[in-house]
Amino acid sequence: MKESITTAKAPSAIGPYSQAIRMGDWLFTSGQIALNPATGEMVAGDVKAQTRQVLENLKAVLEAGGSKLSNVLKTTVFVMDLGQFATINAEYESFFKEFGGGAAFPSRSTVQVSALPRGSLVEIEAIAKI
Repeated sequence: MKESITTAKAPSAIGPYSQAIRMGDWLFTSGQIALNPATGEMVAGDVKAQTRQVLENLKAVLEAGGSKLSNVLKTTVFVMDLGQFATINAEYESFFKEFGGGAAFPSRSTVQVSALPRGSLVEIEAIAKI
């Protein structure tokens, strides 16, 4: 059975979708952008600060769905500027090492897009095992 996952520790959905869907032992997150969950506003700062907030939001959604970063199998990263990929990648690597429990990083696709919601510079979605 499909179950919608919601947490106040991540930004509320800004459209007709769920923060995540749990089905069986699988969790599929929606893309997380750099919104502060307390204020609903975009975090101040550069792509590094935004990437950190995106990952914090993703972590909160995973935990609300009964999973964790170390159970993430696949991520998709959407970026406004691949020229900033090194900064995004360094923050991603650091965050997964800190909270993901080891060096077995998830598989990943990264694509440059022409726009993201609310002017975000980066968006990340994940598929995880529960």
